[in-house]
Amino acid sequence: MTALEITAVVLAGVFAGGINTVVGSGTLVTFPVLLAVGYPPVVANVSNSLGLVPGSVTGAIGYRRELKGQGGRLIRFGSVTAVGAVGGALLLLVLPADAFEAVVPVLIVIALALVLLQPLIARKLAARSADRHPHGGIPLLLGVFACGVYGGYFGAAQGVILIALMGILVDDTLQRLNGVKNVTTAIANLVSGVVFVFVADVDWLVVGLLAGGSILGGVIGARIGRRLRPIWLRMTIVVVGTAAIVKLIVT
Repeated sequence: MTALEITAVVLAGVFAGGINTVVGSGTLVTFPVLLAVGYPPVVANVSNSLGLVPGSVTGAIGYRRELKGQGGRLIRFGSVTAVGAVGGALLLLVLPADAFEAVVPVLIVIALALVLLQPLIARKLAARSADRHPHGGIPLLLGVFACGVYGGYFGAAQGVILIALMGILVDDTLQRLNGVKNVTTAIANLVSGVVFVFVADVDWLVVGLLAGGSILGGVIGARIGRRLRPIWLRMTIVVVGTAAIVKLIVT
């Protein structure tokens, strides 16, 4: 890579690390950049998964205050996410890319609708306590598993979808749920990345450049995201999700 291309990849990593920490969809920044500098789609995807892991870790560390008291939730969601990510990584190797990418815009539209309707739905469910599980119940575990599969395969806007599901099904603040989202998406990237190391081509230069950029981005994103009021965090999710849809349609 040229110096300009290296700079572009690092900057994409910084931006993606910050966006992933606040809401998600950082892959929609890094993946097109890797394609633009000449990497094949599969190599770009698997290298991207590994490269963004450190940024997710620093983002999760930045949310450590919000993660206090959520150990059990992290174990449940993390375990389910890991299993799903293995399945998603294997799907990437056996299915045509178009088969899964075709449904990504639809998934993001659904996620944005869930984010916008979450306060209303949560109030409705709170009035009917029998329908609301303190931890989200089986429906949320299935949703987390599906997000893990998606994260292992491609992962763009995985965080948007996950935080929408948790916001509706779990009675907790959006900031605390965002902290959980950062941990689970990091697990999805890490587990799928480990699979890719053994069965796919990984460009370690790309991994290193993205890792360095995403670490800085994760720190910045945590400082910004933790200060956002719930309404602004929700609006940020909608804006980023909408940009993700546009990006997928035009590329």
